[in-house]
Amino acid sequence: MSDLIIVAFPDEATAFAAGEALVALQKQYLIEMEDVVVVTRDAEGRVKLNQSINLTTGGAIGGGVWGTLIGLLFLNPLVGAAVGAGAGALVGKFSDIGIDDGFLRDIGQSLDKGGAAVGMLVRKITTDKVYEQLEPFRNKGRVIHTSLSHEAEARLKVFMERIPPLQWPQDQLGGGRE
Repeated sequence: MSDLIIVAFPDEATAFAAGEALVALQKQYLIEMEDVVVVTRDAEGRVKLNQSINLTTGGAIGGGVWGTLIGLLFLNPLVGAAVGAGAGALVGKFSDIGIDDGFLRDIGQSLDKGGAAVGMLVRKITTDKVYEQLEPFRNKGRVIHTSLSHEAEARLKVFMERIPPLQWPQDQLGGGRE
């Protein structure tokens, strides 16, 4: 079973850097993710999902290959490749694997303008080593949603969030302010 984790950051640059760090950790086999998405909200309030996997391109390539093979059967591989690539791109565009896009758009609307968040669907993680590698992002984000156990979520929050002193007002990320 996979766990969903979403962490908000005050700016896009930090969120993209965190996403890149997670992908690098996956290449080191320290974390296994099904999906990682950077959600951004620009100054006008528009939300954009920056997917790690481009399903449209993948569908076009796969469809092109299958279309060519089918086209060979009917002695017209070029037409088969073109039809297959178009069909594959269309299927890829409307496919949604990993984290639900509608849910991510809702998260994006809750971010501050100019803010961003990293959403990840984690299958397996070597927690202590991942925390060591993500040290540059310590105290820079705020956990806004997880499907982790209460204990694991509390450890993640201690790592990611700067704990304000008692009785001090703190500007919170993800408040959806103007």
